[in-house]
Amino acid sequence: MHDIRFIRENPTAFDAGLARRGADPASAAIVEIDAAYRAVVTEAQEAQAARNDASKAIGAAKAARDEDRASALMAEVAGLKDRLADLDAREKELRARRDAVLAALPNLPADDVPQGADESDNVEVDRWGTPHAFDFAARDHADLGPPLGLDFETAVAISGARFALMRGPMARLNRALGQFMLDQQTGEQGYTECVPPLLVRDEALFGTGQLPKFSEDLFHTTDGRWLIPTAEVSLTNIVRESILADADLPLRFTALTPCFRSEAGAAGKDTKGLIRQHQFDKVELVSIARPEDSEAEHERMTGAAEAILQALELPYRKMLLCTGDMGFSAKRTYDLEVWLPGQNAYREISSCSNCGDFQARRMNARYRPEGGKGTAFVHTLNGSGLAVGRTLVAVLENYQQADGSVVVPDVLTPYMGGIDRLVPDAKAG
Repeated sequence: MHDIRFIRENPTAFDAGLARRGADPASAAIVEIDAAYRAVVTEAQEAQAARNDASKAIGAAKAARDEDRASALMAEVAGLKDRLADLDAREKELRARRDAVLAALPNLPADDVPQGADESDNVEVDRWGTPHAFDFAARDHADLGPPLGLDFETAVAISGARFALMRGPMARLNRALGQFMLDQQTGEQGYTECVPPLLVRDEALFGTGQLPKFSEDLFHTTDGRWLIPTAEVSLTNIVRESILADADLPLRFTALTPCFRSEAGAAGKDTKGLIRQHQFDKVELVSIARPEDSEAEHERMTGAAEAILQALELPYRKMLLCTGDMGFSAKRTYDLEVWLPGQNAYREISSCSNCGDFQARRMNARYRPEGGKGTAFVHTLNGSGLAVGRTLVAVLENYQQADGSVVVPDVLTPYMGGIDRLVPDAKAG
Protein backbone atom coordinates (compact mmCIF):
# COMPACT_ATOMS: atom_id res chain seq x y z
CA MET A 1 0.00 0.00 0.00
CA HIS A 2 1.19 3.49 -0.74
CA ASP A 3 1.48 6.55 1.48
CA ILE A 4 -1.46 8.79 0.53
CA ARG A 5 0.34 11.85 1.91
CA PHE A 6 3.30 11.19 -0.40
CA ILE A 7 0.93 10.94 -3.37
CA ARG A 8 -0.80 14.22 -2.46
CA GLU A 9 2.51 16.03 -2.06
CA ASN A 10 4.44 14.35 -4.89
CA PRO A 11 1.97 13.34 -7.62
CA THR A 12 4.47 13.70 -10.46
CA ALA A 13 7.11 11.58 -8.71
CA PHE A 14 4.50 8.95 -7.86
CA ASP A 15 3.32 8.66 -11.45
CA ALA A 16 6.92 8.54 -12.65
CA GLY A 17 7.55 5.60 -10.33
CA LEU A 18 4.46 3.81 -11.64
CA ALA A 19 5.58 4.48 -15.20
CA ARG A 20 8.87 2.72 -14.47
CA ARG A 21 6.80 -0.33 -13.47
CA GLY A 22 4.79 -0.12 -16.70
CA ALA A 23 1.67 1.16 -14.90
CA ASP A 24 -0.56 4.04 -15.97
CA PRO A 25 -0.61 7.35 -14.04
CA ALA A 26 -2.90 7.15 -11.02
CA SER A 27 -2.19 10.15 -8.81
CA ALA A 28 -4.94 12.38 -10.23
CA ALA A 29 -7.68 9.80 -9.66
CA ILE A 30 -6.37 8.96 -6.18
CA VAL A 31 -6.07 12.61 -5.14
CA GLU A 32 -9.58 13.34 -6.43
CA ILE A 33 -11.13 10.50 -4.43
CA ASP A 34 -9.03 11.39 -1.40
CA ALA A 35 -10.09 15.05 -1.57
CA ALA A 36 -13.75 14.01 -1.64
CA TYR A 37 -13.12 11.63 1.27
CA ARG A 38 -11.40 14.32 3.34
CA ALA A 39 -14.18 16.79 2.61
CA VAL A 40 -16.78 14.31 3.87
CA VAL A 41 -14.69 13.66 6.99
CA THR A 42 -14.54 17.40 7.68
CA GLU A 43 -18.27 17.78 7.07
CA ALA A 44 -18.99 14.89 9.44
CA GLN A 45 -16.81 16.44 12.14
CA GLU A 46 -18.64 19.74 11.79
CA ALA A 47 -22.02 18.01 11.90
CA GLN A 48 -21.01 16.07 15.00
CA ALA A 49 -19.84 19.26 16.71
CA ALA A 50 -23.18 20.94 15.83
CA ARG A 51 -25.07 17.94 17.21
CA ASN A 52 -23.10 18.08 20.45
CA ASP A 53 -23.79 21.82 20.82
CA ALA A 54 -27.50 21.34 20.10
CA SER A 55 -27.72 18.48 22.60
CA LYS A 56 -26.21 20.68 25.31
CA ALA A 57 -28.54 23.53 24.40
CA ILE A 58 -31.58 21.27 24.82
CA GLY A 59 -30.80 20.91 28.52
CA ALA A 60 -30.39 24.64 28.90
CA ALA A 61 -33.68 25.33 27.09
CA LYS A 62 -35.53 22.85 29.27
CA ALA A 63 -33.98 24.33 32.38
CA ALA A 64 -35.28 27.72 31.24
CA ARG A 65 -38.70 26.14 30.54
CA ASP A 66 -38.40 27.22 26.88
CA GLU A 67 -40.21 24.23 25.39
CA ASP A 68 -40.45 25.72 21.92
CA ARG A 69 -36.69 26.13 21.70
CA ALA A 70 -36.15 22.70 23.21
CA SER A 71 -38.44 21.14 20.59
CA ALA A 72 -36.67 22.98 17.77
CA LEU A 73 -33.28 21.84 19.05
CA MET A 74 -34.48 18.23 19.36
CA ALA A 75 -35.65 18.35 15.74
CA GLU A 76 -32.26 19.75 14.76
CA VAL A 77 -30.47 16.92 16.60
CA ALA A 78 -32.65 14.31 14.88
CA GLY A 79 -31.84 15.85 11.50
CA LEU A 80 -28.14 15.91 12.29
CA LYS A 81 -28.30 12.25 13.32
CA ASP A 82 -29.68 11.30 9.92
CA ARG A 83 -27.14 13.50 8.19
CA LEU A 84 -24.28 11.89 10.13
CA ALA A 85 -25.48 8.43 9.12
CA ASP A 86 -25.46 9.49 5.46
CA LEU A 87 -22.00 11.06 5.82
CA ASP A 88 -20.66 7.95 7.55
CA ALA A 89 -21.86 5.77 4.68
CA ARG A 90 -20.35 8.18 2.15
CA GLU A 91 -17.05 8.28 4.07
CA LYS A 92 -16.80 4.47 4.09
CA GLU A 93 -17.63 4.30 0.38
CA LEU A 94 -14.95 6.84 -0.59
CA ARG A 95 -12.32 5.28 1.67
CA ALA A 96 -13.03 1.86 0.17
CA ARG A 97 -12.76 3.29 -3.39
CA ARG A 98 -9.49 5.04 -2.60
CA ASP A 99 -7.99 2.02 -0.86
CA ALA A 100 -9.06 -0.31 -3.68
CA VAL A 101 -7.17 1.83 -6.19
CA LEU A 102 -4.12 1.96 -3.93
CA ALA A 103 -4.21 -1.78 -3.24
CA ALA A 104 -4.02 -2.61 -6.96
CA LEU A 105 -0.86 -0.58 -7.59
CA PRO A 106 2.62 -2.16 -7.37
CA ASN A 107 5.39 -0.87 -5.16
CA LEU A 108 7.56 1.87 -6.61
CA PRO A 109 11.09 0.78 -7.61
CA ALA A 110 14.17 2.01 -5.78
CA ASP A 111 16.26 4.56 -7.65
CA ASP A 112 19.04 2.09 -8.50
CA VAL A 113 16.72 -0.52 -10.03
CA PRO A 114 17.50 -0.78 -13.76
CA GLN A 115 14.77 0.10 -16.21
CA GLY A 116 13.58 -2.82 -18.30
CA ALA A 117 10.66 -4.82 -19.65
CA ASP A 118 11.51 -8.40 -18.65
CA GLU A 119 14.25 -10.76 -17.44
CA SER A 120 16.41 -9.98 -20.47
CA ASP A 121 16.98 -6.52 -18.96
CA ASN A 122 18.17 -7.76 -15.57
CA VAL A 123 21.73 -6.83 -14.64
CA GLU A 124 24.36 -9.28 -13.45
CA VAL A 125 26.18 -7.86 -10.43
CA ASP A 126 28.26 -10.85 -9.32
CA ARG A 127 29.16 -14.43 -10.19
CA TRP A 128 30.54 -17.26 -8.05
CA GLY A 129 32.10 -20.56 -9.08
CA THR A 130 32.97 -22.04 -12.45
CA PRO A 131 30.63 -24.46 -14.22
CA HIS A 132 32.08 -27.96 -14.21
CA ALA A 133 33.35 -29.30 -17.52
CA PHE A 134 32.01 -32.84 -17.94
CA ASP A 135 33.77 -35.40 -20.16
CA PHE A 136 30.34 -36.78 -21.07
CA ALA A 137 27.03 -35.31 -22.18
CA ALA A 138 25.39 -33.79 -19.06
CA ARG A 139 21.83 -34.98 -18.56
CA ASP A 140 18.78 -33.00 -17.48
CA HIS A 141 17.54 -33.93 -13.99
CA ALA A 142 14.21 -35.10 -15.41
CA ASP A 143 16.09 -37.77 -17.40
CA LEU A 144 18.72 -38.45 -14.76
CA GLY A 145 16.33 -38.68 -11.79
CA PRO A 146 13.89 -41.57 -12.45
CA PRO A 147 16.44 -44.40 -11.98
CA LEU A 148 17.48 -42.67 -8.74
CA GLY A 149 13.99 -42.52 -7.21
CA LEU A 150 12.46 -39.42 -8.78
CA ASP A 151 9.06 -40.64 -10.01
CA PHE A 152 6.96 -38.32 -12.14
CA GLU A 153 4.67 -40.93 -13.69
CA THR A 154 3.20 -42.17 -10.41
CA ALA A 155 2.77 -38.59 -9.18
CA VAL A 156 0.81 -37.74 -12.33
CA ALA A 157 -1.42 -40.77 -11.75
CA ILE A 158 -2.06 -39.64 -8.18
CA SER A 159 -2.34 -35.87 -8.57
CA GLY A 160 -1.91 -34.82 -12.21
CA ALA A 161 0.76 -32.70 -13.85
CA ARG A 162 3.37 -30.66 -11.94
CA PHE A 163 3.75 -33.08 -9.04
CA ALA A 164 6.58 -35.45 -8.15
CA LEU A 165 7.02 -38.52 -5.97
CA MET A 166 10.42 -39.29 -4.43
CA ARG A 167 11.56 -42.63 -3.07
CA GLY A 168 14.49 -43.96 -1.06
CA PRO A 169 17.80 -42.06 -1.16
CA MET A 170 16.26 -39.42 -3.46
CA ALA A 171 13.68 -38.59 -0.80
CA ARG A 172 16.46 -38.63 1.81
CA LEU A 173 18.53 -36.19 -0.27
CA ASN A 174 15.56 -33.85 -0.61
CA ARG A 175 15.06 -33.95 3.18
CA ALA A 176 18.78 -33.48 3.79
CA LEU A 177 18.81 -30.32 1.69
CA GLY A 178 15.94 -28.77 3.61
CA GLN A 179 17.41 -29.64 7.00
CA PHE A 180 20.87 -28.40 6.01
CA MET A 181 19.46 -25.08 4.82
CA LEU A 182 17.38 -24.63 7.97
CA ASP A 183 20.34 -25.45 10.22
CA GLN A 184 22.53 -22.95 8.36
CA GLN A 185 19.98 -20.14 8.47
CA THR A 186 19.32 -20.60 12.18
CA GLY A 187 22.80 -21.58 13.41
CA GLU A 188 25.00 -19.47 11.14
CA GLN A 189 22.77 -16.59 10.07
CA GLY A 190 20.76 -15.96 13.24
CA TYR A 191 17.23 -16.47 11.92
CA THR A 192 14.60 -17.71 14.36
CA GLU A 193 13.04 -20.99 13.27
CA CYS A 194 9.26 -21.01 13.00
CA VAL A 195 6.59 -23.56 12.15
CA PRO A 196 3.89 -21.33 10.65
CA PRO A 197 0.37 -22.11 9.42
CA LEU A 198 0.08 -23.39 5.85
CA LEU A 199 -3.51 -22.14 5.58
CA VAL A 200 -4.13 -18.41 5.88
CA ARG A 201 -6.98 -15.93 5.69
CA ASP A 202 -7.60 -13.22 3.10
CA GLU A 203 -6.08 -10.57 5.35
CA ALA A 204 -2.70 -12.30 5.48
CA LEU A 205 -2.43 -12.55 1.69
CA PHE A 206 -3.60 -8.95 1.31
CA GLY A 207 -0.86 -7.89 3.74
CA THR A 208 1.94 -9.37 1.64
CA GLY A 209 0.39 -8.32 -1.67
CA GLN A 210 -0.88 -11.58 -3.21
CA LEU A 211 -4.50 -10.43 -2.85
CA PRO A 212 -6.54 -9.08 -4.44
CA LYS A 213 -4.60 -9.05 -7.71
CA PHE A 214 -3.07 -12.54 -7.86
CA SER A 215 -5.82 -14.82 -6.57
CA GLU A 216 -5.60 -17.04 -9.66
CA ASP A 217 -2.06 -18.03 -8.68
CA LEU A 218 -3.28 -19.49 -5.37
CA PHE A 219 -5.21 -22.53 -4.15
CA HIS A 220 -8.42 -21.65 -2.31
CA THR A 221 -10.05 -24.03 0.18
CA THR A 222 -13.76 -24.71 0.58
CA ASP A 223 -13.84 -22.96 3.98
CA GLY A 224 -12.45 -19.70 2.62
CA ARG A 225 -8.79 -20.11 3.47
CA TRP A 226 -5.78 -20.18 1.14
CA LEU A 227 -2.79 -22.52 0.89
CA ILE A 228 0.37 -20.46 1.24
CA PRO A 229 2.36 -19.89 -1.98
CA THR A 230 5.39 -19.18 0.23
CA ALA A 231 6.05 -18.99 3.97
CA GLU A 232 6.69 -15.28 3.40
CA VAL A 233 2.94 -14.84 3.90
CA SER A 234 2.79 -16.47 7.34
CA LEU A 235 6.14 -15.18 8.59
CA THR A 236 5.64 -11.55 7.56
CA ASN A 237 2.16 -11.47 9.09
CA ILE A 238 3.64 -12.35 12.48
CA VAL A 239 3.96 -8.58 12.99
CA ARG A 240 0.55 -7.70 11.56
CA GLU A 241 -1.32 -5.03 13.57
CA SER A 242 1.69 -4.69 15.90
CA ILE A 243 3.70 -1.84 17.38
CA LEU A 244 7.21 -3.18 17.91
CA ALA A 245 9.90 -1.87 20.24
CA ASP A 246 12.90 -0.29 18.53
CA ALA A 247 15.23 -2.49 20.59
CA ASP A 248 13.60 -5.66 19.19
CA LEU A 249 14.54 -4.85 15.59
CA PRO A 250 15.59 -6.42 13.36
CA LEU A 251 13.44 -9.54 13.63
CA ARG A 252 14.58 -12.45 11.47
CA PHE A 253 12.36 -15.47 10.85
CA THR A 254 12.86 -18.65 8.86
CA ALA A 255 10.76 -21.71 8.12
CA LEU A 256 10.93 -24.87 6.04
CA THR A 257 7.44 -25.44 4.63
CA PRO A 258 5.59 -26.88 1.70
CA CYS A 259 4.43 -24.18 -0.72
CA PHE A 260 1.49 -24.40 -3.12
CA ARG A 261 1.05 -22.52 -6.40
CA SER A 262 -1.50 -22.98 -9.15
CA GLU A 263 1.00 -21.77 -11.80
CA ALA A 264 -1.98 -20.26 -13.62
CA GLY A 265 0.24 -17.96 -15.63
CA ALA A 266 2.84 -20.60 -16.47
CA ALA A 267 1.03 -22.72 -19.03
CA GLY A 268 3.61 -24.48 -21.20
CA LYS A 269 6.56 -23.33 -19.05
CA ASP A 270 8.85 -25.91 -17.44
CA THR A 271 6.27 -28.68 -17.67
CA LYS A 272 9.05 -31.26 -17.43
CA GLY A 273 10.82 -31.96 -14.16
CA LEU A 274 10.94 -30.18 -10.79
CA ILE A 275 11.50 -26.57 -11.84
CA ARG A 276 7.86 -25.45 -11.68
CA GLN A 277 5.64 -27.55 -9.41
CA HIS A 278 2.25 -27.08 -7.76
CA GLN A 279 3.76 -28.29 -4.45
CA PHE A 280 7.36 -27.80 -3.34
CA ASP A 281 9.44 -27.24 -0.21
CA LYS A 282 11.25 -24.02 0.48
CA VAL A 283 13.26 -22.47 3.28
CA GLU A 284 11.97 -18.90 3.56
CA LEU A 285 13.75 -15.92 5.10
CA VAL A 286 11.86 -12.89 6.41
CA SER A 287 13.28 -9.79 8.09
CA ILE A 288 11.48 -6.94 9.84
CA ALA A 289 13.80 -3.93 9.99
CA ARG A 290 14.05 -0.24 10.69
CA PRO A 291 13.75 1.84 7.50
CA GLU A 292 17.33 3.07 7.74
CA ASP A 293 18.62 -0.50 8.06
CA SER A 294 16.65 -2.23 5.32
CA GLU A 295 19.18 -1.80 2.50
CA ALA A 296 21.93 -3.38 4.59
CA GLU A 297 19.49 -6.10 5.68
CA HIS A 298 18.74 -6.82 2.03
CA GLU A 299 22.43 -7.42 1.33
CA ARG A 300 22.73 -9.57 4.45
CA MET A 301 19.72 -11.70 3.51
CA THR A 302 20.98 -12.24 -0.02
CA GLY A 303 24.35 -13.23 1.42
CA ALA A 304 22.62 -15.81 3.64
CA ALA A 305 21.08 -17.41 0.54
CA GLU A 306 24.39 -17.24 -1.33
CA ALA A 307 26.14 -19.02 1.54
CA ILE A 308 24.01 -22.13 0.93
CA LEU A 309 25.02 -22.28 -2.73
CA GLN A 310 28.67 -21.76 -1.85
CA ALA A 311 28.58 -24.50 0.80
CA LEU A 312 27.08 -26.86 -1.80
CA GLU A 313 29.72 -25.65 -4.30
CA LEU A 314 27.08 -24.81 -6.89
CA PRO A 315 28.08 -22.09 -9.41
CA TYR A 316 25.65 -19.19 -9.56
CA ARG A 317 25.22 -15.59 -10.58
CA LYS A 318 23.59 -12.69 -8.74
CA MET A 319 21.16 -10.58 -10.74
CA LEU A 320 19.60 -7.20 -9.94
CA LEU A 321 16.10 -7.37 -11.36
CA CYS A 322 14.84 -4.66 -13.67
CA THR A 323 11.59 -2.77 -13.13
CA GLY A 324 9.62 -5.07 -15.43
CA ASP A 325 10.70 -8.31 -13.73
CA MET A 326 10.24 -7.45 -10.05
CA GLY A 327 7.41 -8.83 -7.95
CA PHE A 328 4.38 -6.70 -7.09
CA SER A 329 5.44 -5.85 -3.51
CA ALA A 330 9.18 -5.41 -4.10
CA LYS A 331 11.07 -2.14 -4.44
CA ARG A 332 14.38 -3.91 -5.10
CA THR A 333 15.14 -7.58 -5.79
CA TYR A 334 18.15 -9.80 -6.25
CA ASP A 335 17.73 -13.15 -7.98
CA LEU A 336 20.31 -15.89 -7.53
CA GLU A 337 20.55 -18.09 -10.60
CA VAL A 338 22.24 -21.47 -10.25
CA TRP A 339 24.08 -23.18 -13.09
CA LEU A 340 22.22 -26.21 -14.48
CA PRO A 341 24.50 -28.18 -16.83
CA GLY A 342 21.59 -30.28 -18.09
CA GLN A 343 20.01 -27.11 -19.46
CA ASN A 344 23.32 -25.36 -20.13
CA ALA A 345 21.83 -22.30 -18.46
CA TYR A 346 21.53 -20.35 -15.23
CA ARG A 347 18.08 -20.68 -13.60
CA GLU A 348 16.53 -18.82 -10.67
CA ILE A 349 16.90 -20.59 -7.32
CA SER A 350 16.37 -17.68 -4.91
CA SER A 351 14.71 -14.29 -4.99
CA CYS A 352 15.47 -11.79 -2.19
CA SER A 353 13.41 -8.60 -2.01
CA ASN A 354 13.28 -5.41 -0.01
CA CYS A 355 9.63 -4.30 0.11
CA GLY A 356 10.23 -1.08 2.05
CA ASP A 357 7.10 -0.09 3.99
CA PHE A 358 4.75 -1.32 1.24
CA GLN A 359 3.66 -4.51 3.04
CA ALA A 360 3.85 -2.89 6.48
CA ARG A 361 1.23 -0.32 5.47
CA ARG A 362 -1.07 -3.10 4.26
CA MET A 363 -0.56 -4.96 7.56
CA ASN A 364 -0.39 -1.88 9.81
CA ALA A 365 2.95 -3.08 11.19
CA ARG A 366 4.79 -0.33 13.02
CA TYR A 367 7.54 0.32 15.56
CA ARG A 368 8.28 3.03 18.09
CA PRO A 369 11.63 4.68 17.24
CA GLU A 370 14.01 5.10 20.16
CA GLY A 371 13.88 8.68 21.44
CA GLY A 372 11.30 9.68 18.83
CA LYS A 373 7.66 10.60 18.99
CA GLY A 374 4.87 8.43 17.69
CA THR A 375 5.33 5.37 15.52
CA ALA A 376 6.67 4.58 12.05
CA PHE A 377 6.11 1.73 9.63
CA VAL A 378 8.72 -1.01 9.61
CA HIS A 379 10.36 -2.28 6.43
CA THR A 380 9.84 -5.91 5.44
CA LEU A 381 12.15 -8.17 3.44
CA ASN A 382 11.79 -11.72 2.20
CA GLY A 383 13.90 -14.25 0.35
CA SER A 384 14.40 -17.91 -0.46
CA GLY A 385 17.14 -19.57 1.46
CA LEU A 386 16.63 -21.75 -0.73
CA ALA A 387 13.91 -23.43 -2.80
CA VAL A 388 14.56 -27.09 -1.95
CA GLY A 389 13.31 -28.65 -5.19
CA ARG A 390 15.36 -26.38 -7.42
CA THR A 391 18.41 -26.97 -5.25
CA LEU A 392 17.86 -30.70 -5.63
CA VAL A 393 17.80 -30.17 -9.39
CA ALA A 394 21.10 -28.28 -9.18
CA VAL A 395 22.74 -30.99 -7.04
CA LEU A 396 21.59 -33.79 -9.35
CA GLU A 397 22.84 -32.04 -12.47
CA ASN A 398 26.11 -30.66 -11.09
CA TYR A 399 27.12 -33.79 -9.18
CA GLN A 400 26.08 -36.34 -11.83
CA GLN A 401 28.54 -38.99 -12.97
CA ALA A 402 28.97 -40.73 -16.31
CA ASP A 403 27.37 -43.95 -14.98
CA GLY A 404 24.17 -42.11 -14.00
CA SER A 405 24.96 -41.95 -10.29
CA VAL A 406 25.06 -38.71 -8.29
CA VAL A 407 27.66 -37.90 -5.64
CA VAL A 408 26.26 -36.41 -2.43
CA PRO A 409 27.88 -33.02 -1.62
CA ASP A 410 30.19 -33.21 1.41
CA VAL A 411 28.09 -30.85 3.56
CA LEU A 412 25.05 -33.11 3.15
CA THR A 413 26.64 -36.44 4.08
CA PRO A 414 25.97 -35.98 7.84
CA TYR A 415 22.26 -35.82 6.96
CA MET A 416 22.27 -38.87 4.69
CA GLY A 417 22.72 -41.74 7.14
CA GLY A 418 25.87 -43.05 5.51
CA ILE A 419 24.73 -42.60 1.88
CA ASP A 420 27.36 -40.73 -0.13
CA ARG A 421 26.12 -41.52 -3.63
CA LEU A 422 22.75 -42.07 -5.32
CA VAL A 423 23.02 -45.15 -7.54
CA PRO A 424 20.62 -45.99 -10.39
CA ASP A 425 18.16 -48.81 -9.84
CA ALA A 426 18.03 -50.93 -12.97
CA LYS A 427 14.33 -51.62 -12.34
CA ALA A 428 13.43 -47.92 -12.11
CA GLY A 429 13.19 -45.15 -14.68
